[in-house]
Amino acid sequence: MIKHIMAATLLWLAVVAAFPLYAQQQKEQTLGSLWPKVEENYPGISAKKSDIDAAKFNQRAVKGNMLPQINAQAQNTYGTYEGSAGGFFPQPGFFNVNGPVPLDGSSTAANTFGSAIVNWEMFSFGKLRKQNEAAGALYNKSVSDKDAYLLNLKKTLSERYIILLYNNAKLQWTQKNAERLDDIRKITSGLSASGLRPAADSLLASSSYVQAMGEHDKWYGFKNASYIKLLELYGNDTIDFTASINRFGNPIESGLNKLNTINPSHPILDALDKQSEYYTLSGEAQKRASLPSINLLGGYAYRGTGISPNGNVSRAWNDGFSNTTNNFLAGIGITWNLTSLHTNRMKSEQLFKEAESTKLLQSQYQQAMQADLSASQAKVVQQYQQLQKTKLAVKQSQDAYNMYLARYKSGLITLSELLQIRILLEQAENAHIEASREYWGLLAYEAELTADFDFLFNNL
Repeated sequence: MIKHIMAATLLWLAVVAAFPLYAQQQKEQTLGSLWPKVEENYPGISAKKSDIDAAKFNQRAVKGNMLPQINAQAQNTYGTYEGSAGGFFPQPGFFNVNGPVPLDGSSTAANTFGSAIVNWEMFSFGKLRKQNEAAGALYNKSVSDKDAYLLNLKKTLSERYIILLYNNAKLQWTQKNAERLDDIRKITSGLSASGLRPAADSLLASSSYVQAMGEHDKWYGFKNASYIKLLELYGNDTIDFTASINRFGNPIESGLNKLNTINPSHPILDALDKQSEYYTLSGEAQKRASLPSINLLGGYAYRGTGISPNGNVSRAWNDGFSNTTNNFLAGIGITWNLTSLHTNRMKSEQLFKEAESTKLLQSQYQQAMQADLSASQAKVVQQYQQLQKTKLAVKQSQDAYNMYLARYKSGLITLSELLQIRILLEQAENAHIEASREYWGLLAYEAELTADFDFLFNNL
């Protein structure tokens, strides 16, 4: 018997201990609980990750330009063989070897030719290095663009969640109005049937109730539409936002006053900084493109022809693989495109101006964001004070309405007077809903400016 009592006691203690934990888990359903799913599945984030991968591959490709360039070719041709003595400038993939003029035989001959050229730009006066640095800056910019996109997506998620809660609050508000008018309609109908109220009162009460139901239908559609817009980000069939309904109308005081300056490493400012750096390095690389290049050259060629050493020419195709020669080439050369001096200088100046423009734009953004942050923080404080007052006004209006409803039932006031009191209650409730939306909207905007959504995600 004692064992049964102890087992029951332990079971009861386990249930008591588990219930607060379960309740706490239920309470922790917040806006922030949606973000991991959005970050994991939203296609726009995957697109930004692909941009980063593309920039990384571009960086590797640019770095590959510093390696020796190898060109190879193989061909089999049939044609004439007239030539002239003398040298010529070698081109990538082939070089010439002169021979004697054939004396007799066919006027055409088959030829086989294959070669490989190695061209290594040994010294480029910093061109390749600047190109590599510019590619690295482009990669860093793509990373910053992704961070700025994530920040904007957090704000979009917050705004759509706030709109959903706002439309849901409006729906509940219209439902309360309809229920109050339905009660008035029923009371008025009974009083009219007993002859204590005119029939016109019954019609007026019924008309007000029908109008309230029409308003309820409108906000039901708005609420469903905002729910669908939120699902577009979340990518799931259902979202449980019931825990946030009460927090929407009864928010806690914001704690964001601790930060009153814009962080220079803000993702938007950082993206502009990386873009300016990319333009600057690209301009330097373009400027250095006007400088010469010093290359190491090496080559090997294999050649077969239908022309024999004694001058006899054969037109047979298989003889094109005869009379083979093997040659190699090694040397050093300098290349300087003089006509590009002016063009490259103009392009580099254009890129430098783009960098300057982006840097000034960054300063403008930072200045504007700082002003917006200070203004937003001033409004948030006053908005919270307004919320407390509208909340009190709703309670007082509700108490007054209940008193006037009792007086109406007793026949002490008319229907029109009661409906006027109801309108005042309706206005007070609506003002509180509007103030709640404004408050949370300001917090979402402030979170974007500070790049800190922790308070909003944990308290809504």
